[in-house]
Amino acid sequence: MVFVFGLILLALLTCLSWVDFRTCRLPDILTLPLIAAGLVQAYSGGFFLAGLIGAVAGYSVFVGIELLFKRIRKKDGLGRGDAKLLAAGGAWVGWMFLPFIVMIGSSLGLIAAMFPSMRNRTGSGHIPFGPFLALAIFIVWAAGHFARR
Repeated sequence: MVFVFGLILLALLTCLSWVDFRTCRLPDILTLPLIAAGLVQAYSGGFFLAGLIGAVAGYSVFVGIELLFKRIRKKDGLGRGDAKLLAAGGAWVGWMFLPFIVMIGSSLGLIAAMFPSMRNRTGSGHIPFGPFLALAIFIVWAAGHFARR
């Protein structure tokens, strides 16, 4: 069953990364099923409450950061799609691993910022955070499963 969940996670994260890199958008049609699948996986793994708390906490933290950034800088930073993606990460791995997702995703994004070719294709010069967050989610999820073996 882990293999099936892994394929679902990898497929949705890959699609989300591609869309975000191209458009700077993380559509609900992909993020919401990812959250739902994460909660199903958490239930089948016996950590539904941790997954549910992770989804709520992930979304809430990033929305809080988004609103604070917008208030201080008077421009958009993180989007709600990033918040939903972190919510999905929380659903898949549980609330206790959210800091690892954020740390790994941020580190990958900072490394990518050093390369101008990583800037998105919309011409805005922004680097979408979704692909790095997605990779971090998969790394943390996979590490958790390999560590249990």
